[in-house]
Amino acid sequence: MMEEVIPFSTVSTVKALSDALRRDAEHEADISREREKFWFKESSAKNLRNRDFLAPNTVLTTLYAAGEVPPDVLRRIRKLHGSGVLPIAASEMTAEGLRVCVDRCAAFKGVLCEIMPYLRPAAEREGCVLVNCAALHSKQATPSPDTLTLGQLRTILIADHLGMQLRRQGYTVSFCPALPQESDVVSFLKTLGIDWPTVTFSWTNEDREEKMKKAVENTTYRDREMERGKRRSRGEEIEGEKRGIKEEIRINLKQVVQDENLQGYDPSLGICTVQREALCHLAQLDHATTDFPVSTATVLHVTSCQDEFRQQQTAMLWRATGATAVQRLVICGPVKTPGVQMNAAQYLQLRQAQMKEASEMKYGDQVEGQTWDDIIRVMTSATVRFELLSTVHTSPVTLDVQRDSGVSTKGPRGGVFVMYNCARLHTLFSSYEKGVEQGLYPEIPDGAELDFSALKEEGEWLLLFNYLIPFSELLDQSGQILEHKGGGARVNLRTEQVCRFLVSLSKDFSSYYNRVHVLGEPLPHLFNQMFCRLLLLRALRELYHSALDFLNLPPIPQL
Repeated sequence: MMEEVIPFSTVSTVKALSDALRRDAEHEADISREREKFWFKESSAKNLRNRDFLAPNTVLTTLYAAGEVPPDVLRRIRKLHGSGVLPIAASEMTAEGLRVCVDRCAAFKGVLCEIMPYLRPAAEREGCVLVNCAALHSKQATPSPDTLTLGQLRTILIADHLGMQLRRQGYTVSFCPALPQESDVVSFLKTLGIDWPTVTFSWTNEDREEKMKKAVENTTYRDREMERGKRRSRGEEIEGEKRGIKEEIRINLKQVVQDENLQGYDPSLGICTVQREALCHLAQLDHATTDFPVSTATVLHVTSCQDEFRQQQTAMLWRATGATAVQRLVICGPVKTPGVQMNAAQYLQLRQAQMKEASEMKYGDQVEGQTWDDIIRVMTSATVRFELLSTVHTSPVTLDVQRDSGVSTKGPRGGVFVMYNCARLHTLFSSYEKGVEQGLYPEIPDGAELDFSALKEEGEWLLLFNYLIPFSELLDQSGQILEHKGGGARVNLRTEQVCRFLVSLSKDFSSYYNRVHVLGEPLPHLFNQMFCRLLLLRALRELYHSALDFLNLPPIPQL
């Protein structure tokens, strides 16, 4: 039986360094919890030239008299090893503090010879999550691309991204509500790479609506006293029947919050009059959780800040009917388009036209046929996703939607730049494979046969240390947050991190690729370095594919 490979981890390394540093600390009793972060991982090219981790003097003085680290502690740090701990090459005192350098040759070999564990979340989780997107619940009719606001489009993209993230971490994920097959909104979402669950046009949820109506009528939280005190005239009763409710039902949501000891809900939640729209929403939630172990599931209500109060009401109404699932709210800030009013359909059409125009300016008459239609569709989807997902989901997004602003196929910003650099890697390996076919280069040998000390260019270590090693830990963060108990009704799941990671990676990769000629002359004494670089860039290509998959974006083979 093969032994499982434990990937190197920044978190594990920092923890081991901290334990080694403070084990014999003279002032251990005086260390407060706020000062437990002793080590800092370096990330800038400038600092990585002479160190990988630093314990600053301000930290050392809290542990040892005058900040002097004993020689035996330094020796212990140099010999540090353990599960996931990066191999240490050197540690020494400097003017800034105690610096530690990783054995880079060993790190390159360990990562590039066993890359797969670095491309998936650090932990495999279990559990069920329902992602409920408030913007897609019908009011009078199924939403359409022309009725969706840009703020609502943002919530849909965030819901889709969250579902993909959590599914890759091992969760069983479902989405709510189901949409009618072949509807305009389903086709619109497919253009953006979103495969939302559907039902047939003939499908009806009336039985469940009736079920939820009875549950609301029979809940112990029904405020019958207020209902009796507000008897309506015959004309108002008829109007109520038109809305699908024969009598007015009022639920004391404030009492639900108090009885369940729920934190973070709006204190103005009080007596709520149940409308037909709310019953439809509850029926969809009930339908989506049919096969869920609801008592152990988590429901994420993804909604705009404008609709947060209404979604809190819906969540508490569901709780009042007996639903026991943990419910959290993912609140999304507004999308602003200064000086322009624009719906989701118009925004996508604009970006698609700009993408086609930019492609034609760069590639000329090549831009025709199905292949280019697919490329423009994916690039447009990438542009939209990066524009709406790269900002912390609670913060507002401001878009430039002027017709003449254009979408650049160059420049270190956004989805086009990321997709372009991913395509550069495909082009590189296509060129290498042609060289192999022509007999210029041999096949890449097994990594164990290579001398990774040939990777001396500073950009090479930066790409491994800042991107390949930490990627699995970044993917794991939303699951960690979801597992954390408490924190109130709202939850911040850092939906912006994958986009920001990819943009930062693309800047550093582009800088490296523009400096370094990877495919050198076909001379045997140059092959070792070339193969080491190809292994590094092959790992980066897989990293791009894995990260783009979290955004439902397929890689483009060439541009």
